[in-house]
Amino acid sequence: MNLLLDTHALIWFLDGNEKDLSQKAKSLILDNANKSFISIATL
Repeated sequence: MNLLLDTHALIWFLDGNEKDLSQKAKSLILDNANKSFISIATL
């Protein structure tokens, strides 16, 4: 599955704060079967 992370999802994932990012979202991002992308605008 291809995942496009918005700015908030990326920050919440990198921050590791579990109250902001659901466990399901975190597991999808960490799953090596999925490809995660971010927009150039996020950078």
